[in-house]
Amino acid sequence: MKICGITAEYNPLHNGHLYHIEKARALSGCDVLIAVMSGNFVQRGEPAVIDKWERASAAVKNGIDAVIELPYTYATQSASVFAHGAVSILKKAGVDSICFGSECGNLENLMEIAETSVNPDHLRELMDTGLSYPRAYSLLTSAMAPNDILAVSYLKEIQGTPIQPIAIQRTNDYLDDEMSQMPSALAIRKALSMHMPLNGTTPMAEQLEQVKPVFWEQYYPYLRTLLLTSQRSRLMQFFLVSEGIEVHLKQCAAANDSWQGFLRDAITYRYTAGRIRRTCLSVMMQLEKEEQKAAADLDTLRILAFNDKGRTWLRQMKETDVRIASRFVQLPKARRELEHRAALVYTSVMDEQSRNAILKKEISGARFIQQ
Repeated sequence: MKICGITAEYNPLHNGHLYHIEKARALSGCDVLIAVMSGNFVQRGEPAVIDKWERASAAVKNGIDAVIELPYTYATQSASVFAHGAVSILKKAGVDSICFGSECGNLENLMEIAETSVNPDHLRELMDTGLSYPRAYSLLTSAMAPNDILAVSYLKEIQGTPIQPIAIQRTNDYLDDEMSQMPSALAIRKALSMHMPLNGTTPMAEQLEQVKPVFWEQYYPYLRTLLLTSQRSRLMQFFLVSEGIEVHLKQCAAANDSWQGFLRDAITYRYTAGRIRRTCLSVMMQLEKEEQKAAADLDTLRILAFNDKGRTWLRQMKETDVRIASRFVQLPKARRELEHRAALVYTSVMDEQSRNAILKKEISGARFIQQ
């Protein structure tokens, strides 16, 4: 059985993702296509606009055979940590190839960068200061695009393995927030926030129209109260809180009654928007440093959704020593408790009916999608 892996967030699933899925199947020649997907909070340190169960189900209905959850402790971190978690899971899933999107679309160039000792998390900053890779990065600019940074991180993780990388050039700009024939997830999220029509840009249009998408603004009152009422010593216990960032965040919270104002003031030459959002999420989760270490489990693959081909793959996996969790109780205790807390925080801004529905799904089993 030939298996290809994808790392995704599907926040939400859109036409560009469908193109990626189609190309991944064609170029890999796989029998089974597996996606490792972020949960209810994503790599940029934001809440997903719709819950992970709906996104996983949509993925399986549109070409993925099985969706594995990327644990919270990896899904909400920097590119290198995010990639380490995702690729570690795909290795355990037995993939033969990994297919990812890339702005430059030049696999040889990306591999050349991956062979250096530079941490991908700092590529953008290093190139901004003049340290460039003229032979390695085909765009020859000071801007290292987000998917290329992730691509380098994936390539570093598969070095020394037989896993084959497949790069697909992106058909849109990851940071373009304007609606088009093939818009980015950012553009779709912006359209949702403004109650604009989605015009066939996502196969999840019906689900998105039936729920109330969530955004950071809704969580800010809680975050602000937590920052202003917590002692500095308490904030310093939380994961990602270091080097005085807690003082900076408290000052920004005191000065701003809106999330946008807070984020604007919190971003500095030292702290990127991603770092601020991820740190604030950790504070909101009240995730202590030792607790984060205990929950950083990559030995258990949690299945969110699968189809008949995915079930065949799962049966094959039973013959290996890899632990599979198709039910919530099969997760290690520390990870189980953290994922449940993430669900509690995620649903805290929702109406009671929506909240209870998602919390019920969190402690239930994987979804089988009949096709």
